[in-house]
Amino acid sequence: MRSEQTAAPRHHTVQAPAGRLHLEEQGTGPLILLVHGFPESWYSWRHQLPALAAAGYRAVAIDVRGYGRSSRPAATDAYRMLDLVEDNVAVVRALGEESAVIVGHDWGSNIAAASALIHPAVFRAVGLLSVPYAPPGGPRPTDVFDRIGGPEQEFYVSYFQEPGRAEAEIEPHVRSWLAGFYAALSADTMPAENEPDPHFVAPGRQLRDRFPTGRLPAWLSEGDLDVYAGEFERTGLTGALNRYRNMDRDWEDLAPHRGAPIKQPSLFIGGALDASTTWMSDAIDAYPITLPHLSASHLLEGCGHWIQQERPDEVNHLLTNWLATLQS
Repeated sequence: MRSEQTAAPRHHTVQAPAGRLHLEEQGTGPLILLVHGFPESWYSWRHQLPALAAAGYRAVAIDVRGYGRSSRPAATDAYRMLDLVEDNVAVVRALGEESAVIVGHDWGSNIAAASALIHPAVFRAVGLLSVPYAPPGGPRPTDVFDRIGGPEQEFYVSYFQEPGRAEAEIEPHVRSWLAGFYAALSADTMPAENEPDPHFVAPGRQLRDRFPTGRLPAWLSEGDLDVYAGEFERTGLTGALNRYRNMDRDWEDLAPHRGAPIKQPSLFIGGALDASTTWMSDAIDAYPITLPHLSASHLLEGCGHWIQQERPDEVNHLLTNWLATLQS
């Protein structure tokens, strides 16, 4: 008979400001809250749940509001960062805990960082995957994205920010679009340096026009793709895309925290081939100031954006070693 710690994950829902949040939970011990990014779900942590459970932790992966079996509020401004932070606090409380270590990937990294910044007593440590921490502040985000793009091509974030536009591209062909998007940011399938950058849209075209085709990345099986596609075919993409449509609101909401460091113990793991780490290398360089209690910053060579799925064994090793230091 398998022990409780190594048994399969169990899924359930809890009440939160979003209405309902779906969780996948495995193991017992100190609580580790896992927060996914776009366009994913709790399933992106499928390799971490059993590893963390086996190491003696209560690992809980959520469907962020707007995704999967969690509630999908209709209002666009229901997806602002402050609301997602309060969802995370509600999960910790609903599970009967006072505090948790929070770990996030992609948008989940930003959500985890904001959670730790706003509620340091609840989130006692923070792990950030793929997207580096940059304190709130600076220019208005939409102004920055407009400058990144320009008349010859549009930055993908700007493309996502217009309600309904990306949905019109994605929702008629969810499975193939997801396959292309995942491949575009994966180390073994991403376009070569001399090929058009898939983070940009040419005038009058679609984002998918620059996606690679023909094969899935090694980390993504047909069955894995079925899981992701099945969720988004059921829910649509608006809830997920609404995260991008609140970035200026977040900029205003987080103004009281401009320039603030995260003072809890922290960990960063990124892929050396991920645009998130190359474009934001200055943020990584600033970690001695912005993450003063950073345990380590790791860049995995030959790794793309989907780091905990591309390199699960390495990520699990780094996570469990870091978590062990928090118990000492």
